[in-house]
Amino acid sequence: MKAESPFNDENSNPSDNPAFDQVLRSRLNRRSLLRGAGLVGTAAGTGALSACAGIGQDQGPALQSLGFGAVVKHTADKVVVPEGYTAQVIYALGDPLNASTPAFRNDGTDTDFGNRAGDHHDGMEWYGLDAHGKPSRTASLRGLLAMNHEATTDEKLSSFFLHANGGTTTLPRPATEIDKELMVHGLSVVEIRSDGKRWAYQQASAFNRRVTTMSEAAIHGPARGSEHLVTKFDPSATRSRGTLNNCGAGRTPWGTYVSGEENWFGYFFRDAQDDERRKKDKQVQALKRYGRKAGDASRHGWESGGSEDRFARWNNGALATSAKEDYRNEMNTFGYVVELDPYDTASVIRKRTAMGRMGHENITFARVSPGQPVVAYMGDDARNEYIYKFVSDARWDAADAEPANRLAAGDKYLDKGTLYVARFKSDGSGEWLELSMNNPIVAGSSYFEFKDAADIAVFTRLAADAVGATKMDRPEWAGVNPKNGEVYITLTNNSARTPATTDSANPRAYTDLKVGKEQKGNVNGHIVRLAEGKPADTAFRWDIYLFAAEAGADKSTINLSNLSDENDLSSPDGLVFSKATGLCWIETDDGAYTDQTNCMLLAAVPGRVGDGGSKTLTHGDRTVVTHVGKPQSPATFKRFLVGPKGAEITGITETPDGRALFVNIQHPGENTKMADIGDAAKYESRWPANAGYGPGQRPRTATIVITKNDGGMIGG
Repeated sequence: MKAESPFNDENSNPSDNPAFDQVLRSRLNRRSLLRGAGLVGTAAGTGALSACAGIGQDQGPALQSLGFGAVVKHTADKVVVPEGYTAQVIYALGDPLNASTPAFRNDGTDTDFGNRAGDHHDGMEWYGLDAHGKPSRTASLRGLLAMNHEATTDEKLSSFFLHANGGTTTLPRPATEIDKELMVHGLSVVEIRSDGKRWAYQQASAFNRRVTTMSEAAIHGPARGSEHLVTKFDPSATRSRGTLNNCGAGRTPWGTYVSGEENWFGYFFRDAQDDERRKKDKQVQALKRYGRKAGDASRHGWESGGSEDRFARWNNGALATSAKEDYRNEMNTFGYVVELDPYDTASVIRKRTAMGRMGHENITFARVSPGQPVVAYMGDDARNEYIYKFVSDARWDAADAEPANRLAAGDKYLDKGTLYVARFKSDGSGEWLELSMNNPIVAGSSYFEFKDAADIAVFTRLAADAVGATKMDRPEWAGVNPKNGEVYITLTNNSARTPATTDSANPRAYTDLKVGKEQKGNVNGHIVRLAEGKPADTAFRWDIYLFAAEAGADKSTINLSNLSDENDLSSPDGLVFSKATGLCWIETDDGAYTDQTNCMLLAAVPGRVGDGGSKTLTHGDRTVVTHVGKPQSPATFKRFLVGPKGAEITGITETPDGRALFVNIQHPGENTKMADIGDAAKYESRWPANAGYGPGQRPRTATIVITKNDGGMIGG
C-alpha cells in the first residue's frame, strides 16, 4: 500500500504512552528542523551494545559480498535489474486461473475475478512440487506461489482501472462494480514451472485457487465464540467471511502460508449517530482506536450496493436490536493472521486470533528447536503503533515439519500461546511486555476493560496501550537472519514524528524537500534489529541497522548510515532473508524520494546487533542517544532493482536453490487520474504491457521472476 495513502498513514493511537523512557531523557520545549544546523549528531564508541556482540550463534549460509553492479536510480517506466540478470513477467492482475476462464482483455470489461488473479499482489511464498505433483521442500523448477491481493488502485471510491469508464464516484455505487471489487481482494495460489530457461504460470493447474472477501473463514483461538464476533452471518461467532487488505506474508515451520490483514478498517461505514446508539458499549472506544469513527466515509462505499447481505455487511453500525441481527461486529472479524494450506484447495482459511488483532503486516518465524516454543514476530503498520511477538504454548516437535494435516499443526502451535509487545529502552535494551490476564496491568486496566483472553485478542491495540509499549514509526515487515537468529523490522516512515516525540529507537524528526514541498517527521524511515538469547526470552538488545536517507543528506543528522548513490533509499517496507544465501532483501514503498527515483529493491549482507556504535542527536535543547549499526558501503549494501512509475516493490520469495527470485510490482501507474482513463497516453505507467506482457495499455500489478543469466545464485 502506497506510503502516502491515508489508510496506511492511520494514526488512531491516543494513548499517552511515553515515546521512550522519560526518566532517561530530556524534554523538548521548542521545535527544530533536522535539515541544517537545528540538529547536531555526534559519534561515540560502541556504547551499551558492546555486550551484545556474542548473542546468537552464527550458523547457516552467508554471502560475504555482493557480486553485481548497483542499478542506477531512474524514473523511467520499466523494471531494471543488474547486468547479467533477466526479469520476466509471469503472473498479472486478471490472468485466468482455470481452463474455462477467457483471456484477460484489460479494458475494464473483464468479469469472473473469482477465477482470475486478484489485484495489488503483495506478500508471497514459494511451495515446491516434485515431478509427481507432491509437496517438496527442495523442488526449484515447479511449485506454487501463494500470495496476497491487498487492494485496488482507486480514486473517489472507485477502483477505476477495473471498470470500463472508470466506475462510479458517488453513492450509491452499482452492485456490478462492487461485486468486481469484492473479488479482486484476498489471496491466490498459482502453479508455476520452469523448463530451465523460461518460467510460466499454469492456467489449468488443479492447485490454482482464489480466496476472496466472500470465502468462508474459520475463527480459531481465544476469540472463537466471543460476543464481540457475533454477526448475523454467524451468531455462534465461529465462522466469518473472507479476508481483506492482506499485506505481508510468511511461511510456517509446518509448511503453510500465513497472511496479515492490514488496512481493513477503511472498508467499513457507520453513520454519525452510531456512537449514541451504542451508548455505554465499550466498543465505541475500540472502534475509534481501530480507525473507524462514526460518520467517516468508507473507502469504496461497498455498503451502498443494496440491501443484499454481501453489501449490508460493510455497514458496521448497531442498526438492529442485537448483534445477531446486524453487522455491528463485522469489522471485528478482520485484522488477524490468516492461515492457508496452499496444497489443499478444499481447505477453509483459519483466522488465528491468538496472534492479536491489528494492522498486520507480515509474520516471520524464529528458527524452531525441538522442545522449544514456536515464536513469531509481527508489526502493526500505522503511525505510532507497536511491534509484537507470539510465543506458542506447545513445544516444537520435529515430526510436525511434515505433518499429515498442516492446518491441524497450525491449531497446535497458533491457537494457544502468549502475545507480547515491545518496549525499547534508551540503553539499548528492551523488554517484551505480556498481553494476558496474568499481567495485572492488563487485568486491572482503567484504560479499557479486559474481561478475558478473547478481549485481548480482539482489542489488542488497547492492551498494548495499557502496558506502555513503545510507539514506533510504522512497523512493517519483520525478518529473521538465518545466520544468527536476529530479528529485523522495517519502520517505513512517520509523518507524525516530531522533535518532541523522538526517542532512541525513533530518533529522527526532520524536514525534507520534494520538488519544493516540505515533508516532515521521520521522512525516510529506518530498520531496527533485535537480538535475543532465545526467541522465547522476554528481554532483548537492539540497535538501528539502517537509516534510510538520500545520499546527499547531512551525514551527521539524517544520513546516519553513510548511504551513497549506489544504495540510498526511502521508506523501507518489505524485508526478507534468503535462506539460500543469507542476503537480506529490502523493498521500498515510497512517496518522499519519487521525484528522483522509482521504488526499488536492495540487497544487503547483514551484520549483527552491536557492530556499530552510538550517536547523539540534538533537537534544540533536547538530546537523544541512539544505537546504530556499522556504516554501510556498496560492497555489502546496494540497489538491485528499480521498478516502473508509480509502483511499490513488495512481496518477495525465492526457490530453495536461490536461483530464481520472485518479486511483486504493485500498483504501477497509481497516480493516473480517473479523468484520463480513456487516454492511455496520459497514464502514469503502461507496465507490463510496455514490457510485452498481455493486452491493452492499462497498468497491472504483476509478479516477476529474476534469474541470473549464467544460472547462478541470485546476488552472488
